[in-house]
Amino acid sequence: METLQKIVGAIGLVIIIVAGIAVVMSLPVWLLWNWLMPEIFGLKEITWLQALGLLMLSGCLFRSSGSSCKKS
Repeated sequence: METLQKIVGAIGLVIIIVAGIAVVMSLPVWLLWNWLMPEIFGLKEITWLQALGLLMLSGCLFRSSGSSCKKS
């Protein structure tokens, strides 16, 4: 039973760390987009989740060829 608690605790910690990294990486994208794009190009402001999606999409599109997002 103690081993199961350690495994569940480790999984919970990993989820918290991944969520924290996602926030830290997408927050600048969100803030910069909402600061610059509506003023310069007249685009709408985006939500934090849209900024996270934009960050993931740009990572898949612009990463080097060793990425898992490359075309087959």
